[in-house]
Amino acid sequence: MSETTHKEEVLLNQNVAPEQFDWDSFESGLDADARKEKSDLEEIYNGSLKNLHDNDVLVGKVVRLTDKEAIVDINFKSEGVISLNEFRYNQGLAVGDEVEVMVDRREDKSGQLQLSHKKARTLKAWDKVNELHETGEIVNGFVKSRTKGGMIVDVYGIEAFLPGSQIDVKPIKDYDQFVGKTMEFKVVKINPEFKNVVVSHKALIEADLEGQKKEIIAQLEKGQVLEGTVKNITSYGVFIDLGGVDGLIHITDLSWSRVNHPSEILEDGQTVKVVILDFDDEKTRIQLGMKQLEPHPWDALSADLKVGDKVKGKVVVLADYGAFVEVAPGVEGLVHVSEMSWSTHLRSAGDFVKVGDEIEAEVLTLDREDRKISLGMKQLSQDPWANIETKYPVGSKHVGTVRNFTNFGVFVELEEGIDGLIYISDLSWTKKIKHPSEFCAVGDKLDVVVLELDTAARRLSLGHKQLQENPWDKFETKYAEGTVHAGKATEVFDKGAQVQFEDVEVEAFCPARLLEKEDGSKIKKGEEANFKVIEFNKEFKRVVVSHTGTFRDEEKRNVKEAASKPAASSGEEKTTLGDIDALAELKKKMEGN
Repeated sequence: MSETTHKEEVLLNQNVAPEQFDWDSFESGLDADARKEKSDLEEIYNGSLKNLHDNDVLVGKVVRLTDKEAIVDINFKSEGVISLNEFRYNQGLAVGDEVEVMVDRREDKSGQLQLSHKKARTLKAWDKVNELHETGEIVNGFVKSRTKGGMIVDVYGIEAFLPGSQIDVKPIKDYDQFVGKTMEFKVVKINPEFKNVVVSHKALIEADLEGQKKEIIAQLEKGQVLEGTVKNITSYGVFIDLGGVDGLIHITDLSWSRVNHPSEILEDGQTVKVVILDFDDEKTRIQLGMKQLEPHPWDALSADLKVGDKVKGKVVVLADYGAFVEVAPGVEGLVHVSEMSWSTHLRSAGDFVKVGDEIEAEVLTLDREDRKISLGMKQLSQDPWANIETKYPVGSKHVGTVRNFTNFGVFVELEEGIDGLIYISDLSWTKKIKHPSEFCAVGDKLDVVVLELDTAARRLSLGHKQLQENPWDKFETKYAEGTVHAGKATEVFDKGAQVQFEDVEVEAFCPARLLEKEDGSKIKKGEEANFKVIEFNKEFKRVVVSHTGTFRDEEKRNVKEAASKPAASSGEEKTTLGDIDALAELKKKMEGN
């Protein structure tokens, strides 16, 4: 049977005309009043849903608590459900409490309204944090845990980052000591894109210190004595915290004694008294001192100390030119390297002493006004020149060590502090020496004889060749002027030739014009011939010879012999006259030459 037929049957049974029948009541099962009430409720509900949007933050009331959830009424068609995990920070949550919630989802699969307290709290917190960042207001935060480079701080439910450098004004080594503490912070940076928040506790400390700093700086005066704390130690000095303002004690102002590193005097966190030495116009750079609070060591130096006294001290600084010796706390004297040994060969001070050595010295100069003292070490041993005339008389022979050269001679050390000079001309009787290094080397042992001694000037002249017989004494006789010897031209040059005789020590010179041979040619290099000595000088070791003179002297001698013969008989007159004419011509030629 069709639906219309069924309805008509119903109408017939009820004796009602179709146009007068209430079809809505028939279909819904509700009468007109009931349907109107339902319609009104639907209108109210639909109007409410239009005003309720996802992510809206509302205030609701807790109406019921279960083991896992909190039921919250927000005055809408259904109550919302929130997990108790979102209230972990609030262990005292109870029915009737008002809480901020956010509409997470208007209806889930079962038609239940889903709310979030955590999201509402975070959204409100973010607005609050932004406000704090703008106003600079101080906020309390709970240090939750440590993380890389700093700490995690809960600020209104937001996890903010606290860098390690922003915990305190001084470096922090142990971060764990802050975990679980509630501290005051200042929001210093916000990244809206990544929802990052950076807080600082150091900024609050610095703000307090800035006020103290201004107050302290306003009262600073040179010479003022203050108490401070060692903040930082460097190789060049120590920074002192004066209560919000820092000052520097330079390493030279820590102690009157010499300091290698400030850590020898002070340590981190130590409380010390300091005096203000100076500061700039803004008083941002403050120079402090510690040693100035103690009497100057020179003021405590014994008044009886005088030149010539012997003192003991420790080597504190070493340089090439000398050593600084601390003879009393804060009082140093210089031992110049020239005062360490009687030796005239100056070396580095490190060859005699080293840092830390305890030495004895004699006071050479003492200037209390300029606070300077010079010391000597060699004065504690006998001066080797004191008995020089007895130990090294003229003519005495000794063995010395070659120390150094000059262009004019060799310095030989006979003992430490005693040097003598051998002039280049006193090295050898025969060798022609241009520089002493051709004859000996530094460090060589050399036999010497004392030639001269000047005690006042501390000069000692030595000789080496004087230990041997002078061969030129016998050469003076052997190579006397007019004697003829066989020789060899070892070198030939424009002005003449160098001639070597059988005695290798003797080298003669033959001028170029006297190298001509009897046939008119000249002697060449390497050629052997006879040479006549025409000059001999023992003092300058000079020998001048002539080859030409050896045969021309013979020609002159023959002319003289022929001229001295008696006249011959008349039978022999022609021949004799002819010979005489020839000899006369030769004589004339010789005289011309």
